[in-house]
Amino acid sequence: MSPEGTNSARIRPPSSWRTPDTHFLTVLEDPWYRHVFELTDLFHTATVDFWRSRDGRAAYLPLTTGSVSSPMGRGSDSIPVAIQVSGVDTYLADSMQFLLELTCRLTPGPSYYVMPSFRGEQADQTHLCQFFHSEAEFTGGLDDCVDTVNDYVRHLAETFLDQAGDLVARLAGGNDHLKVPLDGDAFRRLTFDEAARLLDDREEFVGGVGTATRSLTRAGERRLMELVGQFVWVTHMDHLSVPFYQAFEPGDRDRARNGDLLFGIGETVGCGERHETAAEVREALDLHEVTESAYAWYVRMRELTPLRTSGFGMGVERFVLWLTGHDDIRDLPLLLRFNGQRIDP
Repeated sequence: MSPEGTNSARIRPPSSWRTPDTHFLTVLEDPWYRHVFELTDLFHTATVDFWRSRDGRAAYLPLTTGSVSSPMGRGSDSIPVAIQVSGVDTYLADSMQFLLELTCRLTPGPSYYVMPSFRGEQADQTHLCQFFHSEAEFTGGLDDCVDTVNDYVRHLAETFLDQAGDLVARLAGGNDHLKVPLDGDAFRRLTFDEAARLLDDREEFVGGVGTATRSLTRAGERRLMELVGQFVWVTHMDHLSVPFYQAFEPGDRDRARNGDLLFGIGETVGCGERHETAAEVREALDLHEVTESAYAWYVRMRELTPLRTSGFGMGVERFVLWLTGHDDIRDLPLLLRFNGQRIDP
C-alpha cells in the first residue's frame, strides 16, 4: 500500500511543448492534459465560489488596452505586447488591474476575473507568453490584501483536497502538500529588507545590491523558501523595483506597499495597495519616468473618485505547478503559444 497521501502510479507530463507543431496530437492522447483540464476547471469554479461568498462581482473586460500595467519605465516587470487593430496601435493586456480598479468603484464588494494575460518575453521554465491570471481588486490596504490572498489560497487548497485529492496525488505523487496552507501558522511574512539580510545580500540571491532597484532572483526565492518555508510573503520592496501604481509606504517614499507570496516554484501571487489620490499617481509616474499621457484617464478617475484599494494577481499555471508538484510551466497549456511562432491550432 502506498504511504498516506501518495500514489505510486504517478502520471508524468510528456513535455510535448518541445514539438509545438504536433503538441495538439499529444493533448488528444495523453492523460496528463486531460487531468490538467480537470484541475483548471475546478480552479475556476472554486474561484467563483470564493468571490461569491464575499459578494464579489466578475468583470468582463476587453483584452486590448492603451495603458499597460508594465509600461516601459523604471520598475516594469515584463515587456508589453504591442499590436495594431484597424490601423490603431494598442497592446494586449499584461494585466486587467487598472480596469478592475475602475469596476471596483461600481460595486461595494470585490471585483475579479480569470482571463488571459500577455507578455513579450520568450517562454521559459517559469514563464509563459500567454498565461491565465486570477486577479481581484477591493477596498482596503496591503494588510487586507495579504489576508484575502491567504484566505483564497486556503480555499483553493481545501477545495482540491476535498474534491480532487486522489487526482492531485496521481499527478504530484502525493497530496499532503495541500494540507500545508491549511495550518494556522502556514503563512509567514518578511519585509524585503529582512529577506535580503537573511540571504546575506548575496548577488546570486538579491539582484541590484547597493541600488534602489533591488529584487529577489529566482535562486533567491528558492533559497528563501528553503530557509523560511513555503508560503512566505515578501513585502515593502524598493519602489523603483516595482511598477509605478503601487502605493508609497507612509513616511518612506523609497518603499512600496506591495508583496509577493512565494510557494511552489517561487512568486505565485503578487499584490499591492494602490495610490489613493491623483497627486500620488503623478508623483509616482514622475519618479518612474513614465509619461502621464497614456494614464491620463487613470489620474482623472482618482480626481473624480478617490478610493483606497488593493488587489492581487495569481498566475493560474504557477498555482497548478504547485498543485501537481511540477517545475516546468510549459507542460501545462493545452494549446501552446510561443512568441515569434505560428502554432496551430
